[in-house]
Amino acid sequence: MNIKLSAQNLNISFGQKQVLKNINVAFAENEITALIGPSGCGKSTLLRSFNRMHDLSPDAKISGNLKLEDLDLYDKTVPVTEIRKRIGMVFQKANPFPKSIYENIAYGLKINNLPHGIDVIEKALREAFLWEEVKNDLKMPATRLSGGQQQRLCIARAVALRPEVILMDEPCSALDPVSTLKIEELIMHLKKKYTITIVTHNMQQAQRIADKTVFLYLGEVKEEGPTSQIFNNPKEEMTMNYIKGSFG
Repeated sequence: MNIKLSAQNLNISFGQKQVLKNINVAFAENEITALIGPSGCGKSTLLRSFNRMHDLSPDAKISGNLKLEDLDLYDKTVPVTEIRKRIGMVFQKANPFPKSIYENIAYGLKINNLPHGIDVIEKALREAFLWEEVKNDLKMPATRLSGGQQQRLCIARAVALRPEVILMDEPCSALDPVSTLKIEELIMHLKKKYTITIVTHNMQQAQRIADKTVFLYLGEVKEEGPTSQIFNNPKEEMTMNYIKGSFG
């Protein structure tokens, strides 16, 4: 099993508030890992640390090691743009650019000096299960797409850069059940090519799509393991109580 992404002894604070405490996790290549836990437990903070999103917070203090295989993600000699090209991010709320469907995907390719012809755009849209729905409307503003389509467009935008990892922060929380199932089918399809880590509050979703599940509580990893074991035979009583809905 090749470890694609890892955090060792990771601590993150914002001002006086410590959000993550001594986190040690590893995500395997071509697997889907779900991060679960109650609101405020640090799931999104952990996810965003791999993409250097906390660089934008002046009061963020980060210690520990975060790696993409052997690459130190916080090595000052590595441009953050290079990291974000290799580690894509899809947010909770679809955030298409105020441009056409075509330009939404072409823009990221252009600024990274990558080919951005129609064949590349089509490939990304096909990977995101969106091509057949939009192929005749590529000049249409992306904001006119439905919520589920906009989220698939954002996934197409991420995969167009050919990242190695895709981070997803509750990508289905704003979607209806039909759109959610489409995104889940897409995520399972994408794991053939990418390593995927997803934050989710939906316990059924974690069970449907994740190979591995990590349970966080108050900034600490309380339990991790194969998804079937976490949900059917957890070792910690707190894990059992959370997945049964006793709190959170």
